[in-house]
Amino acid sequence: MRAGINALTVAFVVGVLAGLILTPDGRAWLRHPTLMLGGAANASAPAAVPVEAAPAVPVPVVAARPAVTPLTTRMARGQLRIGVFGDSMADGLWAALYRDLNTEPGVSVTKFSEVSTGLSRYDYVDIQAKTARQLDEHPVDVAVVLFGTNDAQGISLDGQVHPFGTDGWKAAYAKRVDDLVGLLRSRDIAVYWVGLPRMKRESFDARMTLINAVVAERMAALEVPYIDTVPLTANDAGGYEAYLPTETGRRTLMRANDGIHMSMAGYLRMGDPVAATLKHDAGLDRPRPQAASPGPASAATPAVSPAA
Repeated sequence: MRAGINALTVAFVVGVLAGLILTPDGRAWLRHPTLMLGGAANASAPAAVPVEAAPAVPVPVVAARPAVTPLTTRMARGQLRIGVFGDSMADGLWAALYRDLNTEPGVSVTKFSEVSTGLSRYDYVDIQAKTARQLDEHPVDVAVVLFGTNDAQGISLDGQVHPFGTDGWKAAYAKRVDDLVGLLRSRDIAVYWVGLPRMKRESFDARMTLINAVVAERMAALEVPYIDTVPLTANDAGGYEAYLPTETGRRTLMRANDGIHMSMAGYLRMGDPVAATLKHDAGLDRPRPQAASPGPASAATPAVSPAA
């Protein structure tokens, strides 16, 4: 019986190797094997070590920015549909924005994010294709995007694996950022990109800082609002701290035990500037005209003109 099991095992291994050798993706994987084990595993994985020099990918060219309907115009029509896209970090951001914005008349906040996803591993989940499908089913006016906690790993592009942090990786990642923004804008969707927070482990924080730098540069080039959350999630010295003071001065737990994700208070802290930016751009932070009185004003109650 043991001999039979051994034979089956050998046959299985030979079959898998043959399948990898006979396909382009398989050969690319054999050159640089990687694993997708979920958000926690990716976040704690060691930085990729380049095995061979990868040719640089051309830096994306900034195309003419398509006109997107202003948020004030959308609100004047009586509707502002906000979608939150990203990974597990974006799940918490959605909860914060839902709490802050969903009570506004005409405003809805919908979660499109999914744990263990990102822009590096399109062989695992193709975010570009996934987002297109989501928008086909549920159109939105605004996209709030937060990716990165799973992205500190190699990117396979045109049969070549670009190890994390290399020039080729930066260019490939920038292209995926540009492609996603382009997809959203092609559907008349206003884009707001949220940066990653300060992380506990220095080595992981360095990787997230690199991702933030690539994204911030692309947002500046594409004229997309970029909300930096590092100052909000670091102490006065710029370091990691689980407990941070609120506006009242009370120190509050802002981080989850993994040193990566936030507590609900932390997500609300991250969401505050995002919600404030959306409210400002949609005109929700300005006085709104009040309905006219049903009858003529009396001498005791003088008429008041609506605010402009």
